[in-house]
Amino acid sequence: MKQKKSLTGVLRRVEAALLAAGTLWVAAVTAGSDTAAAAVSALAEALPERALRWELGDLGSGGGLSPAAALAIGESPLLLAAREDVAALQSLERQEPPEEDGETRAPVRAPVEETPVEPAAPLAADNGVPAKTLIPTDPEGYTICGRVYISNSTKHALSVPELQKPFAAALGEEGPQVLILHTHGSEAYTPGPGAEGIVWSGDYRTTDYRYNVVKVGDEMAEVLGDAGLSVLHDRTLYDYPNYTGAYDRALTAIRRNLEKYPSIRFVLDVHRDAIEDGQGNQYKAVSEVEGVGVPAQMSLVMGSDGSGLEHPRWLENLRLAAAVQQDVLEHYPTLMRPVLLRNSRYNQHATTGSLLLEVGAAGNSPEEAVLAGRLFAERFAAVLLEKGVESGEETESAENTETAEAPQG
Repeated sequence: MKQKKSLTGVLRRVEAALLAAGTLWVAAVTAGSDTAAAAVSALAEALPERALRWELGDLGSGGGLSPAAALAIGESPLLLAAREDVAALQSLERQEPPEEDGETRAPVRAPVEETPVEPAAPLAADNGVPAKTLIPTDPEGYTICGRVYISNSTKHALSVPELQKPFAAALGEEGPQVLILHTHGSEAYTPGPGAEGIVWSGDYRTTDYRYNVVKVGDEMAEVLGDAGLSVLHDRTLYDYPNYTGAYDRALTAIRRNLEKYPSIRFVLDVHRDAIEDGQGNQYKAVSEVEGVGVPAQMSLVMGSDGSGLEHPRWLENLRLAAAVQQDVLEHYPTLMRPVLLRNSRYNQHATTGSLLLEVGAAGNSPEEAVLAGRLFAERFAAVLLEKGVESGEETESAENTETAEAPQG
């Protein structure tokens, strides 16, 4: 009986502690609310985020792992020994603004099946950020098409024979053929020692073209031009000074350019990723190309109609992504991380030749990112030129004519 009372007392103390913690959290969330309705609204917004942070392990426990993962690892001495490495490689969700279609951009993260490989050679322009090469080794959770691994978070079932069909878009004859732009142009990299005069506009963001993704776009445009393609590079920073609404503004620019230059059939939206551990420490993803150096790893992020918004020919864009990635990996086997298929559209409904390319991560150096962009552009040009120029016919396009939707929420 005494033991039962003791247990009851412990449970009551735990309940009291949880109630106190909950009360403090509610007070913190609603501290800035002037009315009861505002407080309720603040709680409604905070609860889903808190639940997601618990699932992602962002509660200060478990070394950056979720509570469930921490408990499971603790039961195995082998897993426990590797706990720090597992936590360090966890890629956190990137906080993105609402898109032009009113949804939040899906997180871009390292699929859990990827295996870290230490780079075998010293990094050029080393900026001191820890480096890993992330390659998929387990087919579970992927659709595999040749060398291409596709991580599919939509409800669409992917057919390998369908993915291997020729993509729809083809080069036009006269005028610009490829549009390069940057929805988040201020996304920047980590320079090495000696970099001076950088003004940061946010965490790993700058308007300085020497260190953000616009520089990568410059280099890609040069390579495509040298290959014989006509390129239009839009260097506008659509995420500065206001980050929210960047996809709206970029879509307006895409449509304006497609109307002005009907010869544009391919649109490359060039970004960079962000990979951190649970303490916010940056990691860089690198490849190694013999005789060239150590470029940043890249990933293609492809949209679909999974959000319910119109994007009827998303599969054509995915076919293009699969064809380009297959070619890149045949020449540079570790340069690309798996293709990510998401529910959001990322403005890719504008054409059947649209790709969103993540070049490296915030921890990569500008030199590593530039080298990766040049290698990708080299193979991208080869794929387009191999298909050839479509003469005398208008390439089928998925462009919508509706006005860009205002962000919601």
